[in-house]
Amino acid sequence: MSQYFEVHPDNPQPRLLKQAAQLLERGGVLAVPTDSSYALVCHLDDKAAADRLRRIRQVDDKHHLTLLCRDLSELANYARVDNRQYRLLKLATPGPYTFILEASKEVPRRVSHPSRKTIGLRVPQHTALLALLELHHAPLLATTLIAPGEAEALNDAQDIRERFEHELAGVLDAGACTLEPTTVIDLTPMGSGGEPEVLRVGQGKLAPLGL
Repeated sequence: MSQYFEVHPDNPQPRLLKQAAQLLERGGVLAVPTDSSYALVCHLDDKAAADRLRRIRQVDDKHHLTLLCRDLSELANYARVDNRQYRLLKLATPGPYTFILEASKEVPRRVSHPSRKTIGLRVPQHTALLALLELHHAPLLATTLIAPGEAEALNDAQDIRERFEHELAGVLDAGACTLEPTTVIDLTPMGSGGEPEVLRVGQGKLAPLGL
């Protein structure tokens, strides 16, 4: 039975967030709100938790997972970022964008893409999630919470609790999220002088990034 934490969206209660962070430290997979939809998250360095996260989503190792980071400087520790890429990232963070970048040695190989050695990274703009990341003191491994066999991401915490209560360690409820996903941009071509490739247009607007 998963634990349920109902927190204020703008002033989340530290006591509840600390309890949620403890579940992550013990290898739990949580459902958490983001500035797009709800996501599944776990400790980056816990192989069993990462395997459980993939199993809940029913995705294989070729599915790009994402690191949720507290800020741009933390993001840059987990990816190889040149000056051109950094300028674009600075324009887009925090916000509803996911970037595909070459993973640094700080990222366990088992969670990066097996052939490309890339990882998704983003800095969310969500008060409760950022507070949880601050308590965790590290990025969280994440994937959008889409139920197996469905196409739409889930955005209601009560619904998530009812459907996944035996698979999740906890659900963090900070109110409903939007249903529009992040904009996904592959920045790896920039490393060899190319241009960013937009893989999915979502909430994040392209014009402010010059794309």
